[in-house]
Amino acid sequence: MLGKKSIYKKPAVILGSLVLLMLLNLVVVNNPMFATKVTDLGKKTEKVSEMTPEESNAQMAEMAEAIVAEKTAELGQQIENLNQRVTNLESKNAKNHLAAKEEVKEMSTKDRLIEGLRNFWLLTGFRNCKLGNIIMILVGILFIFLAIRFEFEPMLLIPIGTGVIIGNIPFFQGTGINFTEAMANLKGLIDAGTLDFDLKTGEALLLTIFGDNPGDKHLVLSEAIKSVEHLNMADYGLTNNDIEGVKGMLGSVFQSGELNLQTGLYQKGSVLNYLYFGVTSGVYPPLIFLGIGAMTDFSSLIANPKLMILGAAAQLGVFLTFIGALYLGFNLREAGAIGIIGGADGPTAIFLSSRLANGANGTRNLIGPIAIAAYSYMALVPVIQPPIIRLLTTKKERMIKMAAPRMVNKTEKIMFPVVGLILTTFISPTALPLLGMLFFGNIIKESGVVPRLQKTASNPLIDIVTIILGLTVGASTQASVFLTASSIKIFALGAASFCVATAGGLLGAKLMNLFLKEKINPMIGAAGVSAVPDSARVVEVEGQKYDPSNHLLMHAMAPNVSGVIGSAVAAGVMMSFLMM
Repeated sequence: MLGKKSIYKKPAVILGSLVLLMLLNLVVVNNPMFATKVTDLGKKTEKVSEMTPEESNAQMAEMAEAIVAEKTAELGQQIENLNQRVTNLESKNAKNHLAAKEEVKEMSTKDRLIEGLRNFWLLTGFRNCKLGNIIMILVGILFIFLAIRFEFEPMLLIPIGTGVIIGNIPFFQGTGINFTEAMANLKGLIDAGTLDFDLKTGEALLLTIFGDNPGDKHLVLSEAIKSVEHLNMADYGLTNNDIEGVKGMLGSVFQSGELNLQTGLYQKGSVLNYLYFGVTSGVYPPLIFLGIGAMTDFSSLIANPKLMILGAAAQLGVFLTFIGALYLGFNLREAGAIGIIGGADGPTAIFLSSRLANGANGTRNLIGPIAIAAYSYMALVPVIQPPIIRLLTTKKERMIKMAAPRMVNKTEKIMFPVVGLILTTFISPTALPLLGMLFFGNIIKESGVVPRLQKTASNPLIDIVTIILGLTVGASTQASVFLTASSIKIFALGAASFCVATAGGLLGAKLMNLFLKEKINPMIGAAGVSAVPDSARVVEVEGQKYDPSNHLLMHAMAPNVSGVIGSAVAAGVMMSFLMM
């Protein structure tokens, strides 16, 4: 059986097999347990062998039934135990649920009522109202009163006045943080590498903002940023170009104390904030100029082009106010934006400030104060200009009659906006958004072939934009942001620039009379500011006070519309000098 190659021919293999068998015999066969199992198996085998097949089957059935009964009993016991546990758990949950309901019921009737009233009071305007809010609300009411009672530019003052009230309804801005929390936040941000700012400089700034003895004083972000307006950056080793960096640092440090209810104009996500984007981005002013162009008749200026000089002379207020703003501590860009108030052109003032004083490039965000100042003085033209006119002109000059302007044909009316567009924008391309839309609107009007476009631009479009612009500009006067020393200076400079602009136009007219054979009434020089058509109406009223037959309205419209063009060109010149 064993082949030649069988491993069992080798003695070593045979010897190993024998040893293995002996070990198995010792471990298994000689094991007492094994012997007992074998004996029991032998006995059972003998019993089974003595049974008949019927007896064997009966015994097996009996054994199976016993096993099934035993397992069934065990399973029943387990099910009973499980049911008991479920019952106990349901009972426990029911008790817990009842206890929770009782607790909620007790809190809803007592603590929740108190907590709800506390939260309600926390969010009311009565709790958050400050003196600045009351002052600005009274200013808004005054604007509405002047618009209704004296009809001072009601289309401007009513939206602006309402906006001032809306913007100064006090709301909860957050609990704020104290000096210790501010320093901890600052250090944490710097250590984490999320804020690139010098710790010592930041500590010095925070100490100034909180005051010498901060104690438990809490400040919110708007109050902290407002304090920056009064700081001299040089005292902290910084320059004006670092202002935005400081504001960014404060925004990160004070973030934990802020609560954005999306209510205020300066809170991201609020409806007013979205509408205000059209102001800060300079979208609304060109649309206003489109409507002005679609409504304006340049015939008086075309008939007597030399009166354009008066519109240029009135821009004297722009450049003198620019110098005054520099003297009061504003930087070049801010001074340029403030100076344009002298043009008495609200849309131009908004457009220029959105480019030069928008909070970037080391400037403060002065759009709100500049816009409010410009529109306020535009509305107060009937109050401001008459005393200046009487001061700088004699009774004899105020009674000068001017010959009726010549008739202007259709070709001249169509050619004027085309030539004006090309000429003015070649001189000042940066004013293209304003001048382009102004002359485009006038082309629509004078073409006579697109009445629907002319009607839309001069009525619904300009009305809608005026409503939104006035409301958002008014709402930008939120006391926590608006009431600063800078705002007061801007209002003072705005008043001075408006007076200087009016005087510039009057003196320009008197100067022209030295060289003209056919004298002009110098009062029309006051209309050189671009408050169309209010300045022209003031001149008409003043002229008729001294001679009811003296009608100066059409003559005054020439420098008036010239002032619109002149203020836009002046704004473009400012941008050309200061944006590079």
